[in-house]
Amino acid sequence: MTAIRQHEALAQAYDGITAVVTPLDDADLQRPTRCRGWLVADLLFHVLCDAQRALVTLASPAPGPADVDDVSYWRAFTPGGDDEASVKHAWWARRSAAAFDRPSGVVRIWSDTAPAAARAAAAADPDGHVTTQGHVLRVPDFLATLTTEAVIHHLDLVLDLPGAPLPTEAPTRVAVATVDGLLPDDAVRPTGWDDRDYLLKATGRVPLTDRDRLELGEAAGWFPLLG
Repeated sequence: MTAIRQHEALAQAYDGITAVVTPLDDADLQRPTRCRGWLVADLLFHVLCDAQRALVTLASPAPGPADVDDVSYWRAFTPGGDDEASVKHAWWARRSAAAFDRPSGVVRIWSDTAPAAARAAAAADPDGHVTTQGHVLRVPDFLATLTTEAVIHHLDLVLDLPGAPLPTEAPTRVAVATVDGLLPDDAVRPTGWDDRDYLLKATGRVPLTDRDRLELGEAAGWFPLLG
């Protein structure tokens, strides 16, 4: 995927989340998600923080070369790698989201911030580098990390929202490419998995079945690939 299409994929990923949360009332924003302990409003606040980080990062150019790419970036976030930090962040996000008078307050800020982040991505130099979370990445790779996270959390958001729209094709392809890159070289994706199955199982949202383990062979021990 070219650098130009990377920013388009991010815009579509963020638009997809907006399409999920905008119609929801305050009761629906308090429905559960796939992220343990987080309601829809809590998870949306977490993704809002990502969009805010995008604005800061895209305004923080760095000299190259990059020390990680759009795949190796995720190896620092191995599932269970720092459970204490994850619990602290989860609790912080819940308390921060709860500080709004109403859950819909998070939606209003998201609806302003996400398009701004997408515009900043479109304006960024595709040949440039940025710094975030202690790493230096090429701009297109940074945008791919944001897209992957947005797609996975989009799937988390709709757990208890029947009829909500799912991520569109372009951002889903970015997330799938990320997971492909984290698989061992000799692993083959089970034939019965569609993209949604793949992402949910690769991130541990849905457990592997006995048949999955048989098809994956030794590669099953790598799962989940991404937390």
